[in-house]
Amino acid sequence: MSQESAATPEAEDPPVRHEDNGSKGRYVVALDGHEAEMTYTRAGESLIIIDHTGVPDALRGRGLGLVLVRRAVEDARAAGKTIIPLCPFAKATIERHPEFHDVVKR
Repeated sequence: MSQESAATPEAEDPPVRHEDNGSKGRYVVALDGHEAEMTYTRAGESLIIIDHTGVPDALRGRGLGLVLVRRAVEDARAAGKTIIPLCPFAKATIERHPEFHDVVKR
């Protein structure tokens, strides 16, 4: 059972596709025949664990990792959920952006 949605992106951000399969999901940016993705697992009703962010070499340097993390933070905030960033990239990105800290489980 897959549910896909698209949020309103930042003016300069490429579109992000959200695939939600119940206990797991991912955010995807598809460009130039490649996909950058960030995956997560749900832990209960109000907790999301970001477990992986991957950007292929062909898409590196475009800020797509930040785009994916931003979308997850925006969605979590809108749904009243909390994020645990186990993925080292997501964790470092969230730490560098104080505006994301309100949704992080501390």
